[in-house]
Amino acid sequence: MRQMIAVPTQTWRAAWTALAALALLLVQAGSAAAQRAPDTFADLVDQVADAVVNITTSQSVTAAGRGPNQGSPLEDFFEEFRRRGPDGGPERPDRRRGSALGSGFVISDDGYIVTNNHVIESADEILIEFYDGKELEAEVIGTDPNTDIAVLKVEFDGELAHVPFGDSDAMRTGDWVMAMGNPLGQGFSVSAGIVSARERELSGAYDDYIQTDAAINRGNSGGPLFNMDGEVIGVNTAILSPNGGSIGLGFAMSSNVVTRVVDQLQEFGETRRGWLGVRIQDVDPELAEALGLEEARGALVTDVPDGPALEAGIEARDVILTFDGTEIEDTRQLVRTVGNSPVDVAVDVEVFRDGAVQTLAVTLGRREDAERAVPASVTTEEPGEAQMMGLTVSTLTDELREQLGLDADAEGLVVSDIDPDSDAYAKGLRAGDLIEEAGQVRVSTIGELETRIEEAREAGQKSFLLLIRRGADPRFVALALDDAEMEGVSE
Repeated sequence: MRQMIAVPTQTWRAAWTALAALALLLVQAGSAAAQRAPDTFADLVDQVADAVVNITTSQSVTAAGRGPNQGSPLEDFFEEFRRRGPDGGPERPDRRRGSALGSGFVISDDGYIVTNNHVIESADEILIEFYDGKELEAEVIGTDPNTDIAVLKVEFDGELAHVPFGDSDAMRTGDWVMAMGNPLGQGFSVSAGIVSARERELSGAYDDYIQTDAAINRGNSGGPLFNMDGEVIGVNTAILSPNGGSIGLGFAMSSNVVTRVVDQLQEFGETRRGWLGVRIQDVDPELAEALGLEEARGALVTDVPDGPALEAGIEARDVILTFDGTEIEDTRQLVRTVGNSPVDVAVDVEVFRDGAVQTLAVTLGRREDAERAVPASVTTEEPGEAQMMGLTVSTLTDELREQLGLDADAEGLVVSDIDPDSDAYAKGLRAGDLIEEAGQVRVSTIGELETRIEEAREAGQKSFLLLIRRGADPRFVALALDDAEMEGVSE
C-alpha cells in the first residue's frame, strides 16, 4: 500500500508560482536574445574579409561616333582630327578602353571565385584585388545569364582564404545579415541589416531573391550576403532605387540557387537544366472547376510541342500535380523544379486527366539545347459570324489568316471583336485571338462552338474552358457560362 503524504495548499501554490515565474523569465530571455542586435559585427568581418574581393574589368568599346559639331559644316573636319594622333600621324582606331567595378568572393582554396555575370560580361581583362592588397588576373570558367552568376578562377601559389555557402532556405524574415563588397568603387566596405523578405521574383524564371535592407549600391554586385555564422546565403545582385543609390531595397540571389549553378559551371563550364517541353499556365478556381479539380493547384498544360513531354504521353489539358515526388503548386514552382532536375534522367510525373490521376515517366531533355526551338503552330476555316459570351466570333478565312500572320493550315475561330465589359475581356481575351478548343474539343465552325457551349450548360457547368492562341502562345481561359447566351448568327 502506497503511503500518502499531505502537502499544504499554500506550499503547492508557492511552488507553481515559482515555476511559472521561471518559465516566463526563460521565455523573455530567449525572446530578447532573438531580437537583440549583435553587439558588434567586427568578429564576423575578421572571419570572412580575406575571402571577399574587389573586381575591376576592362574592355575595348566603340568610341562615340559623333561629337558636339554634329550637323555642322565642321563635322567632317573634327571627325578626321579626332581619329588622328596629336602629331597628325596615322588614324587612331575608333575604339577606347572601358572599365567596370564589382565584387566577388572566393569559394575554394584553389582560387574559384563567384560574382555576377553582368560584372564581367564582355570583359577583356579581369583583375581581382584581395583584402590584403594583392592583385591577380582571373579567367572566366563559366557564366549563367539566367541567374546572373559567373565563376572565375585565379592562379596562386598557396591556399586562398575562402567562405562556405549556407542554406538560404533556413533564413527567416527578420534574421540579421551582413553585406560586403566594393560599393561605388570605394573599396572594401561592410553594411548590415535584416532579411526583409524572401522568395522575391524580379524578372527571371529561376529567380529566388532574398530582399534585405542592408545597404547595397553599385559596385556591390557579385558580393556576398552573409548570415551570422559567416556563411554566404546570397549573392548581391540588384537594387530598386529611383536615384541609383541604396534606399533599403536590395536583392541577393539565394545560395540554394547559386550553388547548383556554380557546381555545373565548375564541372561543365555551362549550365545543364532539365527541360520538359510544355507550355503551361496557372490553375485558378474557375479553371479548376471547369477541369473537375478539387482545388486550384498545379500547372495546366496548354501545348505540347515535340520534346520529352510529348514522347512521354503528356497532353494539352493535363494538369501536372507532382514532379519527381514534389507537389506542384503553380507554374513557377514547376519551372524551377524541372530546371533543377538532371538531364537524361527519367522522372515520374503525376497528371490529372479526365477526372483521374495518371503517372507518366518522362526522360528530361536539356533546356539550353531546346531554347532555340520554335514550337509548331496549330489551327481551320469557314464563313460566318456570331456573338456570344461578350465575344464576336468569326470563322477563319484565308484573308484573316493573312491579316493575323497565321500559317496556311491554321484552324479555329477568330475573336473579331470583344465587349470591354465582358468576363472574356476581364480574363484577357482580345480581338485577334484564335479560339482553338472549346470545352476541351477542337472547334473550327461556329456551330461546333455553339454545341460545346450548350452541352456545358446542360451538364450544369458554371464555367466554360477555351484554349486561346495569341501568336505562338496558347493558354486556357475559363469563362462564366452566365454570359453564354447566343445573340444571333449570320452566314
